[in-house]
Amino acid sequence: MFAPKREPIALVPKVDLQRFMGDWYEIGFTPIYFVRDAHNGVESYTLNPDGTVGTVYRYRDGGFDGPLKTHRPKGFVVPDTGNALWGMQFVWPFKGEYRIAHLEPDYSVTIIARNARDYVWLMARDPEMSDTDFERYRAMIGRMGYDLSKFKRHPQRWPEAEARPPL
Repeated sequence: MFAPKREPIALVPKVDLQRFMGDWYEIGFTPIYFVRDAHNGVESYTLNPDGTVGTVYRYRDGGFDGPLKTHRPKGFVVPDTGNALWGMQFVWPFKGEYRIAHLEPDYSVTIIARNARDYVWLMARDPEMSDTDFERYRAMIGRMGYDLSKFKRHPQRWPEAEARPPL
């Protein structure tokens, strides 16, 4: 039997790309294999002149004192989506779905989702989030149809023992 088709995860109505740019700390996520033991993950966005989004994801691999790893995917904003749907390209020509499913009015917290409900990211401008707030956002992710047994808190501890070089 085939599983019933699920409704797409709703997008936020409008994203001001200039306000969205900058650093986002990864607070919770469904780990992708190659970053499953990431610590102190920070995703940084820059709006390029051609309208694409330069992205740098940096994290410590294996622990807070692990080696600094860097990935540089590129975001492609899908027209007529209020800037809330992107294609995120790690390897040409493939683009992964990047849905801005929740965004606080002050741009302090966002949830990035996928209709496949395989991966989700809870990100914030601040690396610390109270357990109460984390659970509130976790419940929101559950209501989107995610299996919460796969969703975990991303370890964050700042300042780091070794300063990161500038981007």
